[in-house]
Amino acid sequence: MSVVDQVEATGSHTYATHDVAVAGGTLRVGVWEPTAPGPARPDGAPLPAVVLVHGITASHRAWPAVVAALPGRRVVAPDLRGRGRSNALPGPYGMAAHADDVAAVIGALADGPAVVVGHSMGGFVSLVLTHRHPGLVARLVLVDGGLPIPLPPGVPDGATPEELVRALLGPAIERLTQTFPSVEAYREFWRAHPAFARWNPVVEQYVDYDLAEHPSSAGPVLRPATSSDAVAADSADSARGDALPAALAWAADTSLPITFLRAPRGLLDQPGGMYPADTVGEWGRRLPRLAASEVAGVNHYTIIMAEPGVSAVAAAVG
Repeated sequence: MSVVDQVEATGSHTYATHDVAVAGGTLRVGVWEPTAPGPARPDGAPLPAVVLVHGITASHRAWPAVVAALPGRRVVAPDLRGRGRSNALPGPYGMAAHADDVAAVIGALADGPAVVVGHSMGGFVSLVLTHRHPGLVARLVLVDGGLPIPLPPGVPDGATPEELVRALLGPAIERLTQTFPSVEAYREFWRAHPAFARWNPVVEQYVDYDLAEHPSSAGPVLRPATSSDAVAADSADSARGDALPAALAWAADTSLPITFLRAPRGLLDQPGGMYPADTVGEWGRRLPRLAASEVAGVNHYTIIMAEPGVSAVAAAVG
């Protein structure tokens, strides 16, 4: 049973969840319908739907602040396989599997081609989606993700998947095996996180949704919804799999506009961020259609959950 299943409608959108058939079962998807007509194309047709793809330990409930900044737009966001209320879906995981799942979501709910926005690992998924299913994507926005992440100092090229996960994600992965006595205890755990010094209702509903009941020998326990097996498999695939290099090779020749938004602070609000500025600059030289910019004053999480990140993402959607 879920701890949180729905939230009330906002002023700009109504919200509901849908289940979309994918390999092995169904994927939970949040859909926000606009409450009033929005901007249109010059011919009067509505602008394309926006599809939001979350990060490696997140869920579709990371996105409400961005949704509110897109009045008049239909917004669709899945819980990726192994996360949120899609956490019971089996593997295989990996960027290609997630990309195909998101393609099914666009076909079922977004009436593509759509504007696709990927945050963190969702950026990798979105880039691979665009390569594998190019007819489904009208514009691609990568938010502090999608480009190869430099390995932290001291991590060898031959590191095991477990070493990669620990090096890249650190405390974000450690919480997945922890249990919590209540929703409030889990909120307190997150309030101590340095990236969320500015606690707000968007963060709180995201945290509440992330907590789910899991069976145990002593009865149900409250634990984060994300599957640690999925995280390990996806970390290894994004670092060493075939799907991302193939997508990057495709991106070097594509005519599709690609926007990259960089957060200058990282997972723990540390300076420097996940992507050094010179790394992003180098990829800008390799990918002619990549337009990269830095969003001042945000970390890896707040770039999609607080200002000025939210406005930057909404502007990139167009």
